[in-house]
Amino acid sequence: MDGSLPQAPSLDFTEEELHRYSRHILLGEVGAIGQARLREARVLVVGAGGLGSPLAMYLAAAGIGTIGLVDHDTLELSNLQRQVAHATDRVGRPKVESMAGTLRALNPLTTVEPYAVRLTEETARDLIPRYDIVCDGTDNFPTRFLLGDACHRLGRPLVSAAVLRFEGQLSTFKSHLGAPHPCHRCLHPEPPPEGLVPSCGEAGVLGAVTGVMGTLQATEVLKEVLGIGQSLSGRLLLWDALDTRFRTIRLRRDPACKLCGAGEA
Repeated sequence: MDGSLPQAPSLDFTEEELHRYSRHILLGEVGAIGQARLREARVLVVGAGGLGSPLAMYLAAAGIGTIGLVDHDTLELSNLQRQVAHATDRVGRPKVESMAGTLRALNPLTTVEPYAVRLTEETARDLIPRYDIVCDGTDNFPTRFLLGDACHRLGRPLVSAAVLRFEGQLSTFKSHLGAPHPCHRCLHPEPPPEGLVPSCGEAGVLGAVTGVMGTLQATEVLKEVLGIGQSLSGRLLLWDALDTRFRTIRLRRDPACKLCGAGEA
């Protein structure tokens, strides 16, 4: 796993923390040291929607110390079929404001930093270095590619999930560490032509599918922070909800990739 997080965190817990996180601390793979690492971790969640909702809620519940939220949209009624961090009486409010309230209510010990901005090259350069791990919960290819490129160049792991209709996919990209880790462009060298791949707003999505993929995404983030298990770097997890089937395929670093390979600019 990535060794950028502190190796000797403070084990000074309050009684509230010990009680709140007791089920984590009981796990030999987590324990007090692991829980302290979660408390010191800083995670940036880009997208406060269907994926970002379960992702951010489970990160807050787990005790991630600081969660940044990036989304420039306001909440719409059609979002509520899958974006479970929000509520009907918040329609019309900025999504990051709504989600920040949910996370703070869930775990007041977690610091939430909302950014009601559109992710651009400039905002990515400003925000990403402030965090240890970045999560992609966005719903459009230009932002996904911008985020993937920025994480590689700024040296941050990216845990990325995507959903459409009844299917989801998930991977972790740590190409900044060098071979054998692939980057997101080793999977998709360029964004597809506009209109070729429909959005969820055009093709639809089963709400619970975003819940499953966002929860899996949160699990991978926690594994990266804790340094446990097998990373999804170099692997792509695919889920077909209608067939109730998971598949994992190997992703290899492309020597000719223009981002992480010999052809890197």
